[in-house]
Amino acid sequence: MRMFQVCRCGEPLQLNEKPTPQPAGSEVLLRIIAAGVCHSDIHIWDGYYELGGGKRLQLLERGIKLPLTMGHENVGEVVAFGPDAKGVKVGDIRLANPWIGCGECVVCKRGEENLCRTPRNLGVFTDGGYADYLIVPHPRHLFDIGILTPVQAAPLACSGITAFSALKKVGPVIADEPVVIMGAGGLGLMAVALHKAMGGKGVVMVDIDPVKREAALKAGAIAAIDGRAPDAAQQIIAATKGGAWSVVDFVGSSDTVKLAVDSLVPKGGKVIVVGLFGGDITISTPFFPMRAMTIQGSYVGSLPEMKELLELVSRTGAPPVPLSTRPLDQANAALSDLKAGKVVGRVVLTTA
Repeated sequence: MRMFQVCRCGEPLQLNEKPTPQPAGSEVLLRIIAAGVCHSDIHIWDGYYELGGGKRLQLLERGIKLPLTMGHENVGEVVAFGPDAKGVKVGDIRLANPWIGCGECVVCKRGEENLCRTPRNLGVFTDGGYADYLIVPHPRHLFDIGILTPVQAAPLACSGITAFSALKKVGPVIADEPVVIMGAGGLGLMAVALHKAMGGKGVVMVDIDPVKREAALKAGAIAAIDGRAPDAAQQIIAATKGGAWSVVDFVGSSDTVKLAVDSLVPKGGKVIVVGLFGGDITISTPFFPMRAMTIQGSYVGSLPEMKELLELVSRTGAPPVPLSTRPLDQANAALSDLKAGKVVGRVVLTTA
């Protein structure tokens, strides 16, 4: 089988080959049909996360080992499975949940494998879908995609579940007040679509790229604001008629988190940080109680949330996010274009 691997951080992926793995125990072997290209892959490819103040979290400090086959947004066909894998059959087309834990700890037992202390996430800690085949450790991580095409379904494994889980953290105010979204990339545009499907009141999009702001407006955002404008906070406050009750930040830079905090309502606002761009911020601690302010992180999503998401999509249809496809052997070009900001929506790699 072919696999495109990170062998040295910052260098092009290498095409390597090895025998196709044979599933054992509860494992399931998928033939990859579609593999989404996610911005998180850029951080793995670079080998670090920016922490601000000149500090970096290195890839090896997260427990990631090279060589690594990236790709955590995968849809494939079941071609084989171990004797303990129940509920699957050859020929099934399935979305693979990549956020896999040990399966035994308290966190995993309550369905939040995405928060496990010993993660085995596909394409991050174990080999992913930039390859012809993928091993999934247990059928509980496989989901029927219904009427969706593999290309439509693949981004749901990260872009979709990450946006959905973050929007759920907004709470019931989502139906009454506009949500501000920072970043009109693949995640942000997915969030616009899912927000509407979840009964949200409206989205105010913030992005520094006019092309992406226009894409957000076409996707249904009620306003699109340049995050670098000197009066960006005032524009957001005006667009939300007094300040944002909730901001979902899919960028996660020093500038975007600060702008989010500056744009909140005087009391009771919430900032949900999702993006991994990096940086740091300084906030006066009395503001937390005085403004009843919440800053919360959100990391991908849980198995129950993946089930909820797919049930939502089955009722409301595929999120209308711009999608483009490229063959698997163009993985390097797809990553380079994404890093350069040339991608609107999502790129999905496909195999012949």
